[in-house]
Amino acid sequence: MSRFEFEIHATDGKARSGTIRMRRGEIRTPAFMPVGTAATVKAMKPQDVRASGADIILGNTYHLMLRPSAERVDRLGGLHKFMGWERPILTDSGGYQVMSLSELTKRSEEGIVFKSHLDGSRHLLSPERSMEIQRLLGSDIVMAFDELVPTTSTREVQAAAMERSMRWARRSRAGFDSGGDHAARSALFGIQQGALDEGLRQASADALLDIGFDGYAIGGLAVGEGQDAMFGVLDYAPGQLDAARPRYLMGVGKPDDIVGAVERGVDMFDCVLPTRSGRTGQAFTANGPINIRNARFAEDQEPVDPACGCPVCARWTRAYLHHLVRAGEILGAMLMTEHNLHFYQSLMADLRAAIAKGRLTGFAAQFRANYRGEG
Repeated sequence: MSRFEFEIHATDGKARSGTIRMRRGEIRTPAFMPVGTAATVKAMKPQDVRASGADIILGNTYHLMLRPSAERVDRLGGLHKFMGWERPILTDSGGYQVMSLSELTKRSEEGIVFKSHLDGSRHLLSPERSMEIQRLLGSDIVMAFDELVPTTSTREVQAAAMERSMRWARRSRAGFDSGGDHAARSALFGIQQGALDEGLRQASADALLDIGFDGYAIGGLAVGEGQDAMFGVLDYAPGQLDAARPRYLMGVGKPDDIVGAVERGVDMFDCVLPTRSGRTGQAFTANGPINIRNARFAEDQEPVDPACGCPVCARWTRAYLHHLVRAGEILGAMLMTEHNLHFYQSLMADLRAAIAKGRLTGFAAQFRANYRGEG
C-alpha cells in the first residue's frame, strides 16, 4: 500500500465521505479520533477502542516527550508496539499543550522554551525538535509545529503568530523530509491559523498550499469562541484549503459541533470530550447528554441510551452505572467511556451513510432536533 492516499467517494453539498489509505490501515472519513494523550485512551483497552469503530487515534507529543520520553518509546519499538495499537496514529505537534499547560514559556523565532508541568525542568520545542519527537514515536500522521494565540488577541498579535506559524510550517516540512524511512512511511499535515479573521486565514492557507502537505488542519478554533463564531470561520476556511486533501478540525468537539463541521466540509476530528465526560459521569445519548450521577437514575432500569447498540447498553442499566460512578468504582469510568466512544463512532458512521445517500441535510436536522430535545 502507498504511503498516503485520500479518495473521496461521495459528496453532499460541501460534505464529503471518503477513505484515507495508509500502511497501517484505512481511515473512513468523516473520522473521529479518540485521544490517547499518554499512550492510552483513558479507561480503555486498545481492542475495545477499535471495537467502538475507531480507525485512528491521537497521541500527544508534549506529554510523551516528557514522560516516558520519545527516546524511550523509540528504544521500546515505537508507540504502536508500546501501547498495543497497530492501526494509524496521528500525533499533534505539542504547541497547544506547551502554551496551555506550562507555567512559563518564552517564544522566539527558534521555538518555545517551556517549563515542564511535571517537574519544572526546562525544554525547547522547535519545529525541528517536534518533527524529531514525532519520528521517534513512529507517528503515521505528523502535525506541523505552530503557534496558537487566543482569538481575543489583537489582529496584530494574530497576524504575527500566523506568519510565524507559516515560517515554522516550512521548517517542519524540511525537518519531516529529512526523516529518512519514517518520512517515506508517514504523512505530514499543515495547520491553518488566523483566528476568526478571513483574510488571515486566506494568507495562512496560501502559505501552506505553497509549501505542500498531505493534509490540512484548521487550527485555533474550539478555544472558547463559541459555536456560532466557529461555524462562521468554517463557512469559508475549508474552501481555502486543497479540496483533494483531508481537512482536519483540531480539538472538536461536541456532537452537534461535529455535525455542523461535516456539513461545512471537514473530514477529521479529535476531542477529549467523550473520554473525559465518561470519567466524570456524563453520557452522550441521541436525546442529548445526561449526568448519570443524578438521583433520578438510581433505580432506572433503562440502558444509558435505548437507541444505542453498544456492549454497555446491551448489558447494563442506568441504575448500575449510577451506582458505579457515585461509588467511585473504576468500572464506572470504563463503561461510561466505552459507551461514549461507541456513540461518537456511531455518529460518524451515520454521517458517512447520510452523505453517501445524499440525505445529510435531513439527517443533520433530525439529529439536532433530537439532541436538543426538540424532536
